[in-house]
Amino acid sequence: MRRGGGAGDQSAAERRPARMTRPTAVSGAPVTVGGMVETPLEVLHRVFGYSDFRGEQSAIIDQLVAGGDAVVLMPTGGGKSLTYQIPSLIREGTGVVISPLIALMQDQVDALKAVGVRAAFLNSTQSSGERHEVERDFAAGELDLLYLAPEGLTTPRVQELLQRAKIALFAVDEAHCVSQWGHDFRPDYLWLSNLAELWPGVPRIALTATATEATHRELTERLALGNAKHFVASFDRPNIQYRIVPKNEVRQQLLSFITEQQAASVDAAGVPVPAAGIVYALSRATVEKTAEFLRSKGVPALPYHAGLDASVRAQTQSRFLREEGIVIVATIAFGMGIDKPDVRFVAHVDLPKSVEGYYQETGRAGRDGLPSVAWLAYGLADVVQQRQLIDKSPGDRAFKQRMGQHLDAMLALCETVHCRRVNLLSYFGQSYHSHDAASQDNLTCGNCDTCLAPPETFDGTVAAQKLLSTVVRLKRERNQQFGAGHLIDILMGKRTPRVEQYGHDGLATWSIGQDLNQAQWRGVVRQLLATGLLAVSADGYGTVVLTDSSTAVLRGERRVELRHDVVASAGRAATRAARVSVADSELPEEARALFEALRAWRAATAREQSVPAYIVFGDATLRAIAAARPAQRGDLEGITGIGVKKLEQYGDALLEVVARGAEDVA
Repeated sequence: MRRGGGAGDQSAAERRPARMTRPTAVSGAPVTVGGMVETPLEVLHRVFGYSDFRGEQSAIIDQLVAGGDAVVLMPTGGGKSLTYQIPSLIREGTGVVISPLIALMQDQVDALKAVGVRAAFLNSTQSSGERHEVERDFAAGELDLLYLAPEGLTTPRVQELLQRAKIALFAVDEAHCVSQWGHDFRPDYLWLSNLAELWPGVPRIALTATATEATHRELTERLALGNAKHFVASFDRPNIQYRIVPKNEVRQQLLSFITEQQAASVDAAGVPVPAAGIVYALSRATVEKTAEFLRSKGVPALPYHAGLDASVRAQTQSRFLREEGIVIVATIAFGMGIDKPDVRFVAHVDLPKSVEGYYQETGRAGRDGLPSVAWLAYGLADVVQQRQLIDKSPGDRAFKQRMGQHLDAMLALCETVHCRRVNLLSYFGQSYHSHDAASQDNLTCGNCDTCLAPPETFDGTVAAQKLLSTVVRLKRERNQQFGAGHLIDILMGKRTPRVEQYGHDGLATWSIGQDLNQAQWRGVVRQLLATGLLAVSADGYGTVVLTDSSTAVLRGERRVELRHDVVASAGRAATRAARVSVADSELPEEARALFEALRAWRAATAREQSVPAYIVFGDATLRAIAAARPAQRGDLEGITGIGVKKLEQYGDALLEVVARGAEDVA
């Protein structure tokens, strides 16, 4: 059954409803169109092309249509936009959407217009003439949806404009941005608590795909949504495979990973399709160097960060949305709210600062519900760097403690020997359900690296004692502190200039660690830092020191279990499992050529209209057409993703492509 907002068979653009006429406002769910009474479900089918809602979408819509407030936590690709778009079309007035995504508003509005919705935006990128036209249409009640940036809403001009028109509802997108406990706090969001007082009686909905229980509570309080009804969906994204590997020549590792994804990306006909992806790095310098490296190896990679000119960023974003196979190398400034459904992979070459940030960034992969991969490479230097950044941050003690907790949770995800999906969901206060395991520790999702290639563990107590003893002796005997690299040199008996300078070959722990190689020792240090048995000093030099927990290990009172970092074997196993066609819902052999012809038609149509291909139709719709082989307009009705507007606009062209395909087969 075709379901509204389903990540498995619809692109983000296709999950948006269309609107042909302005119905008379009513107090309940039904809407009057041309004298006929329609429910939101019938509106979904008529203008959007889907037969029913998914999950709690219908309940959320009913809550807003009836004038109630809502707080919605739903994963990326789950159909959040539909929950405020349909009520905006049903209720009297214009739905006002507050979104931090200025750079993406144009594409969002284009997608809405493509399905018949009267949508517009107001932001700083527009000329005065463009703004005046939008303001006039809004005041005249000629818009169904208006998108605003939070900083714009705080200006007297915009507030006065909103007072001049009837508002159907307020939708606060990316609502986690109001939380100071969250990973993406934006001060302008704090003003939004005034909406309830300034526009009493106007329903409000706050939506996010990223919120812990603490963030959920805080955004509810800060947005004055104490009386709202809460809707919390599962954060699980089963189509995303999570893979985390230790760093070892990270650019080469990244290149190998992208090459694997390109080879695994094929369409329904088995033809290779360029795999679009996003690579995240923490610094602008890393972004530039990584993009340059990938381009030198034949990967169409483009850098994106706040230091680039606005026009360059806009052009880069446009190419990513409209061209196939583009890889964006970016800081976290890129990607929030990206509607591109066919991002096949998201990679991180630096350790994310929080699980929230990691989850939101990886969630930009596979919005179409097809197999996708989230890949992360991290190492000892990442841990040290993050600890130093926290210590040097200008925040107060509470802020630093909060950032430290975020980092600890991220490290726990990286170092777990159990299912990563279970760990990830647990962080957000949710459980992964399986009938095959007695406890959460035994759960396996079958689609992460630790489930596909379970890591080997070993008793690392002795190794930990050797390392910690070296730290103790340097401090007590020499009153010295050093970084991990020098400690490893001492344990392995390497006579470096620094060892000779300080005479560290005379320490009792000199060369007692030759049973492990350098990479293995770095893994030991990394895991001890992750588990709090070792810490980075606040001296700014990256030196390591003992913690309160270290003593129990040194005394033999605590056993230390460590995981082996077997990069090659684990990587190969995970890669084999990830090599799944992006056309998992297989087409009959006789329909594949037609599917390719439809894709070619869609690409040409999108170029003519200067819009991303998914705004025309998603792959799910094209697959359904190829399988059904419609011969007349009536046959197109009811096909997934084809509503009234798109039937009018594209029906004849689709039938022509199908007819040519039939002739070719004949």
